[in-house]
Amino acid sequence: MSMALKQVFNKDRTFRPKRKFEPGTQRFELHKKAQASLNAGLDLKQAVALPHGEDLNDWVAVHVVDFFNRINLIYGTISDSCTDQTCPVMSGGPKYEYRWQDEHKYKKPTAVPAPKYMSLLMDWIEVQINNEHIFPTNVGTPFPKTFMQVAKKILSRLFRVFVHVYIHHFDRVSQMGAEAHVNTCYKHFYYFVTEFNLTDHKELEPLVSEEKIIELSILLVCELIKQLHTLIKARIPFNFHIISLTLHGFCVKEAAFSYVCFAP
Repeated sequence: MSMALKQVFNKDRTFRPKRKFEPGTQRFELHKKAQASLNAGLDLKQAVALPHGEDLNDWVAVHVVDFFNRINLIYGTISDSCTDQTCPVMSGGPKYEYRWQDEHKYKKPTAVPAPKYMSLLMDWIEVQINNEHIFPTNVGTPFPKTFMQVAKKILSRLFRVFVHVYIHHFDRVSQMGAEAHVNTCYKHFYYFVTEFNLTDHKELEPLVSEEKIIELSILLVCELIKQLHTLIKARIPFNFHIISLTLHGFCVKEAAFSYVCFAP
């Protein structure tokens, strides 16, 4: 492992203290099972599947805490480059803006700088996962009926951290040689929330649509190269200006919309 990548796992760079499971509890055993699946190199789609005989609420609770720890760690590695000056609003590029709202100070969706949003988010999640009435730790204590609703809200908001990091700070991630770690964490998160329908598709659009744009752009370029090769081979005159306009038109068409997310 490179020195740069070791920084990603440096506990001193963690944005918030890591939440741990108590040894000997059912939640701890599920956490170990989940980690064992990942360490065994299983396909991530298989790794997120609910183990036979296990309770879905427990499985979701374990992953919510695990994703909180890991996303918290990822943001901690780039937090020095995410400031009120570089990121005056919490956004995912020009098309997506996230506004903070809670039950206390921010009762209406409020635009805040990205670092402030992250701080409010992590504080809010800590309150939720440390609340025994929402995330019970004692064996036999039932989950509340609202548990899945709370879990969905936590995961939806955590996804916005991925959006912000990928779109605004991936150069920093690349400098640290941590792309593989962040990409794996993102894929794990994406497969999990889609497996159990824990995040609205609209929330996933910023990164899913970016992936589709990249995928389609590559296909388009490959097709144009094939056509260009055919023209050159047949010695048929062609216009580079038309080709450049074709590429430019594709990019402009995909970028011609905007969206502001008011996060309740």
